[in-house]
Amino acid sequence: MIRGWKRRRIAFIAFLGACLILLVGYISQPVKDVDVEGMISVAHRGAASYAPENTHAAFQKGIELGADFIEADVHLSKDGELIIMHDETVNRTTNGTGQIRDMTLEELKTLEAGSHFHPDYYGEPIITLNELMESFYGQVGLLIEIKHPALYPGIEEKVAEVLSQYPATDSVIVQSFDIDSLKRIHELDPDLQIAVLMKASFVPVSLWQLDELTSFATYINFNISAVSKRTIDEVHKRGGKVLVWSKKDKRLIQKAVSYDVDGIITDFSRWPVEEDIQVVKD
Repeated sequence: MIRGWKRRRIAFIAFLGACLILLVGYISQPVKDVDVEGMISVAHRGAASYAPENTHAAFQKGIELGADFIEADVHLSKDGELIIMHDETVNRTTNGTGQIRDMTLEELKTLEAGSHFHPDYYGEPIITLNELMESFYGQVGLLIEIKHPALYPGIEEKVAEVLSQYPATDSVIVQSFDIDSLKRIHELDPDLQIAVLMKASFVPVSLWQLDELTSFATYINFNISAVSKRTIDEVHKRGGKVLVWSKKDKRLIQKAVSYDVDGIITDFSRWPVEEDIQVVKD
């Protein structure tokens, strides 16, 4: 697993360099001296810029592009199956309509989840957490996000049960915006790595809050636009790690490197960078 991650990191760095070269013309000059060596790369919903999000195709593409981890969102179906999808409804990414929690696995499996992205992906199915683990465990790290756990009583027990079948907990992380849900996961399996997703409304974070969060969580993850380097330093002082993401901040790479974060969550689209910023990680 470690050797595989090193190979993927080299591929990721090469991919990043190619993207920076492709941006010539989009900006006046490419950024120089950006070094992301040692930084964890997470393919958000798989390589969602290249294939339909949260599908087998997107996760496979994330691996091909050199991701260290693939990120997947999980909900609970009417009959208690763990479903990989970002939204709580199937409306946006399939040819169906309705709430996931109101549909059985059999009903969900009749839906088509690829052609909304591109006709070439017609027929791409919805997958379950079990299918995700069976396909990708051992090939890449897995970052599993529990979505809206208040809608799904008992989802923590089901997630922990599935993950208990896969012993290498260093390659699996469970994250959520719901701190109580994460605490429950930690109670169920103290060996699992936990990542707290921080809402912008939770920032700035007090030192005592960081003490509490790092007492059970390995990662404290932020939108890069809503966190300071001081906060990231405080997480590191407590033995924690930080992954960052951004939807709108064009300086994601530079800020992430200068803030000394541990990794970046990205959909593997082209990197929008500023030509007047030069950053090298020490």
